[in-house]
Amino acid sequence: MRDKGIFHRTGKGAFKFRKLIIVVWVIAAAALSVLAFRLPDSLSGSGFEMEGTFKKVENIMQDEFHQPKSSVMILFQSSRHSPNNPEYRKIVEETLIKLKSVDHAVSVTSPYTAEKMIKGKTAYATVNFDRSFGELKESIKQIRNKTKSTKDIKIGITGGPVIAEDMNTASQKDLARAEAIGLPAALIILLLAFGGLIAAGLPIIVGLVSVVCSMGILFIVGQEFSLTIFILNVVPMIGLALGIDFALLLVNRFREELEHQSIEEAVVISVQTAGRSIAFSGFCVFLGLSGMLLIEIDIFRSVALGGMVVVIISVINALTFLPAVLGVLGKRINSLMLLKKRNGRSGWRSFASFIMKRPLIMLICSVAILILAIMPVHHLKLSIPEAESLPPHYESRIMFERFEGTFGKKELYPVTIVAAARGKLLTEKQLSNASQLVERLEKEKIIDHVDSLFSYTGHLTPSEIIAATRTEQGNEKLKPVIYRYVNDNKTVIRAYLSIGVTSEAAKEWVEKWQGEENGLILSLGGSTKFNQEIFHEIVDKTPAGLAIVLLSTFVVLLIAFQSLFIPLKAIVMNVLSLSATFGILVWIFQSGYLMDPVGIGLMIPVFTFGIVFGLSMDYEVFLISRIQEVYQETGNNDQATLEGLTSTSKIITSAAAIMIVITGSFVFTDVMPVKQIGIAIALAIFIDATLVRMILVPSLMRLMGSWNWWLPFKKQNKQKNHAH
Repeated sequence: MRDKGIFHRTGKGAFKFRKLIIVVWVIAAAALSVLAFRLPDSLSGSGFEMEGTFKKVENIMQDEFHQPKSSVMILFQSSRHSPNNPEYRKIVEETLIKLKSVDHAVSVTSPYTAEKMIKGKTAYATVNFDRSFGELKESIKQIRNKTKSTKDIKIGITGGPVIAEDMNTASQKDLARAEAIGLPAALIILLLAFGGLIAAGLPIIVGLVSVVCSMGILFIVGQEFSLTIFILNVVPMIGLALGIDFALLLVNRFREELEHQSIEEAVVISVQTAGRSIAFSGFCVFLGLSGMLLIEIDIFRSVALGGMVVVIISVINALTFLPAVLGVLGKRINSLMLLKKRNGRSGWRSFASFIMKRPLIMLICSVAILILAIMPVHHLKLSIPEAESLPPHYESRIMFERFEGTFGKKELYPVTIVAAARGKLLTEKQLSNASQLVERLEKEKIIDHVDSLFSYTGHLTPSEIIAATRTEQGNEKLKPVIYRYVNDNKTVIRAYLSIGVTSEAAKEWVEKWQGEENGLILSLGGSTKFNQEIFHEIVDKTPAGLAIVLLSTFVVLLIAFQSLFIPLKAIVMNVLSLSATFGILVWIFQSGYLMDPVGIGLMIPVFTFGIVFGLSMDYEVFLISRIQEVYQETGNNDQATLEGLTSTSKIITSAAAIMIVITGSFVFTDVMPVKQIGIAIALAIFIDATLVRMILVPSLMRLMGSWNWWLPFKKQNKQKNHAH
């Protein structure tokens, strides 16, 4: 056999050095598995962090206004006593004394020494830390050990660090549950596809090796970069689905070639054909994920990075380790057969013929179904996942919801405004500017009230404040207030909103007030600013990310198939199926028909597009590659489409079914964003592999005829054979 390019050489090399390749992969997988088990402990936070004004204000508050890096809230509740009851107070104070010894705790704020921390029969305290979320695992464990409820007083803990830690724990449990459901289901589908245990088990092994190696590599990456806990679910989800699918394609082709070729030739041809499809498919998935890198939010970048790592490993694995194993197994790939081998093509040929004879009707019907599914999309409501993402029985979620229900979001999450003067703030001129700013804020319709230096000095005028600071008695009296609200040229103002802190009107308000007012440079922070910056970053960067993914995918498919219309069709079909997926997601999660209405995680559409856009290209590349093979031999588009659809339908259906059970198994998980991403990917793959790839694409291929293969300036193949 003459050299036919890089995939031919890769197949030859995989067979020639098969034993060495297997040994290297086994050693690598064993070594990286040790690191993979340590990955969960190196992950931290929700990932919704970015460089912006919110973070700038957080840093100023920590560095200049003595705000802790993170806090854990301790909630005290009683059905009998108020917090001022001696017994209640004794339990609170004894608990807080114990909490002062927690690792990395810098202070404890008591409800008896601070305002607005008592309401009705509920009080809360905070344990303040000089460390960020990801560094408090041991500290949280200590707090749980030191906070024990009594007969009359329920004590619970919540707050950002606790919710993040519980999210990590829940994610690990979810992963184990999803794998326990998904892997056996995938094995059953593989058994139905191949009939034998060896052929069915091999893709599972390949998928697991890809995931283990990827997670081990990500542990190393995590020592330098902050990685979100969501990669704990997303990476195995992508890795297993992709690894098993790639192996399914290659093993299927190997078994076909083994019927009339030697073992070496079967390996080489499989890598040269199915391996080529795998490489292009993997590149498309890689491109789909790369678009997320433009969004400068940690969760998108870490999921993109994790996904890209597992894609690279899955492709390398499928092109080296798997062919090497096939080279060693040879005809034993067909051993341990449990089901009688059947050709199965007659049924698929009948199906393909049915589609090919009625292309226009099939096209109209499938497009109508997609449009119907797309219609609910305009009701899509996105939200940043918080405590409600956790399972309902988790203490941190229960306590957080009680905390918000008791003290209220509006009172708890003010807009923090850092106003910076161009000189020392404690001058009559600058204080006058600050006073006028506060007065303007108080007149805003959406502001309920404002806390500032002036509200805590009994509304002294700027000149009275300056005069007071010049006397020993006045200075001593104002010192705690100035310590809290003034530092050099800056002062802190807290604006409490009268509307929802994450509403559109609130987000527009914080954006409007960012800038210079009354000679002071304003930097806004708080929950409202956080939401506004996250939403705007996604809205601003997503179009560019989409453009890069679509354009680069178009170029890759243009090169792969030497056609102008096939890449365009592939992209349009993918966009249609993804839009239909989002419409169905709205119906599932927001309509209230199947479950209590819940917002869809802000990152779900971006993740789904980034992951599925590439994954669904698997089927496009595999189907069109087979059609192209026949077309290059015969020059007959109709025959090529019929033969390609007939020969790939079973394997595409099997591959899609595996992808669906692997990702769909996450529907049984408890963390809401993970459930949503699992359902979204499974739905998108189902729509793509059935309605789009099996009906829409062949219908269009049949209707467009030889125009499918048209490319400007390309010398068109003459028809070699028109016989069917």
